Amino acid sequence: MPEQQSHPEVRDAVARLCAEYPDEYWREKDRDKAYPTEFVQALTDAGYLSVLIPEAYQGAGMDLAAACAVLEEIQRSGANGAACHAQMYIMGTLLRHGSDAQKQKYLPDIASGALRLQAFGVTEPSSGTDTTRIKTRAHLDGDHYVVSGQKVFISRVEHSDLLLLLVRTTARDEVEKPTQGMSVLLVDLREAVGNGLTVRPLETMLNHATTELFFDKLRVPVENLVGEEGKGFSYILDGMNAERILIAAECIGDARWFIDRATQYAREREVFGASIGKNQGIQFPIARAHVQTEAAALMVDKACRMFDAGEACGSEANMSKLLAADASWAAADMCLQTHGGYGFTVEYDVERKFRETRLYQVAPISTNLILSNIATHVLGLPKSF
Repeated sequence: MPEQQSHPEVRDAVARLCAEYPDEYWREKDRDKAYPTEFVQALTDAGYLSVLIPEAYQGAGMDLAAACAVLEEIQRSGANGAACHAQMYIMGTLLRHGSDAQKQKYLPDIASGALRLQAFGVTEPSSGTDTTRIKTRAHLDGDHYVVSGQKVFISRVEHSDLLLLLVRTTARDEVEKPTQGMSVLLVDLREAVGNGLTVRPLETMLNHATTELFFDKLRVPVENLVGEEGKGFSYILDGMNAERILIAAECIGDARWFIDRATQYAREREVFGASIGKNQGIQFPIARAHVQTEAAALMVDKACRMFDAGEACGSEANMSKLLAADASWAAADMCLQTHGGYGFTVEYDVERKFRETRLYQVAPISTNLILSNIATHVLGLPKSF
C-alpha cells in the first residue's frame, strides 16, 4: 500500500508505544470521560511531545514532518492524540515570539514533562471564528495585566499547567485595523484557577476535556506578555499553519484506521455464504476512501515540506486540512456502513472514532471558512463578509 513514509523510525517507535494502549484502554477512557494520563505521560517520557522544541532547550529539535508522523501514527493506532496534540503547535508561538527569558524558563521543563502547555484560549461565545471581535480584555495595572472576560470550547485546561491566552489590550474601535490591539499572555494555571479564573467543564459528544473559562480581574505578570503588546493576532496566525498541517496528519491517520478496519471486516464477515468483501458494493467504497486518503496525504506532505523549508504555505495548510478532514470523514462513513449494525456497537470502536473524526469538519477551522479563504486569497473572488 503506497503511503507517505517520512521518518519511518519515528513511526515504528510510536506504533510500538501505542500498541501498549489497545482499544480497550480508549474504550474505557471514552466511557468514563477520563483523560488518558498514562498515555500522555508515556508520550512525554519518550520525547514525542517535544519533537519541535530545539535541542538547546532539551527538545528533540526535529521538523514538522516528524511531528506529523507522530500524530498520524497515534491516530492510525486507534488512539486519540487530541489529548495532547496542542502542545506541539502551541509552543510555536512561544518559540518564535517569546523572549529569551521566557524560553529559558519554560521550554526545558515543557520538554521534560515537568510543565504542560496544552491549553490555548482564543474562542469566545460571541465571536466564534471572527477572532477580531473577542471581548476578553486586559488592562495594565502596574506590573500586571488585569484580565476579564470569557472563553469557550477550550480543551485540556484541567490537564495543563500553562495557558496561552489571546486578549484585547486595545478596543477594536480604537485601532486602525481590527487585527490590531490583541496580545498574547502566558497564564500560569496553577496560580490562576481560583484567583480570578474559574473553569467550568462542558459536556460534549467527545471525550475532549472541553471547558468554559471565566476571567474576573485575573492578574497576570507583565513578564508573561509574549512578544509585543498589540501584535498578538499575527503571533497566533503564525502558529495556525502548523496547527492545520498537524491536524491534517491526524485525519490521515484516522482515515487509514477506518480503511484498515473496514478492509479486515469485509474479508472476514460472511453473509449469504460468502465474504462481503467480494461484493463491489462493499469493495468500491473502501477503494474510493483509500484513493481519497492517499491524494489528501500528498497535499499534507507538500504543505509540511513547504513549512519546514520556511516557505509561505497558508493556502497549502488550509487545503491539506480540508482534504484530509474530508477524507477521514468519508472513510468513517464508509467504515460504519461496511460494519452495518456492528459499527454502532462500542466494542468495535468504529462509533468512537466516527465521533472523534467528525470534529475536524468544524475545528480548528471550519470547512466553509477554508473554502472562503481559498476563494478570496487564491482565486481572487470578492469577500462574502
